[in-house]
Amino acid sequence: MASIFPVIALLVIVLGLMAVAWLGTPKGANQTTIRTAFLLTLACCYLMWMVTYLAQLHPLIGE
Repeated sequence: MASIFPVIALLVIVLGLMAVAWLGTPKGANQTTIRTAFLLTLACCYLMWMVTYLAQLHPLIGE
């Protein structure tokens, strides 16, 4: 039986990276654009990984 631990653990890591990206973005005219790009990239990468991981746990076509 698979565990939900990897999903939660990676979520915590991604949220930490998002906080670092939010606080570490340099001031300037493009600060909002840079923050948006970093946060959307991290969120999309996490969601893609999570969907792929969970699809392998419960495939649509069973044997």
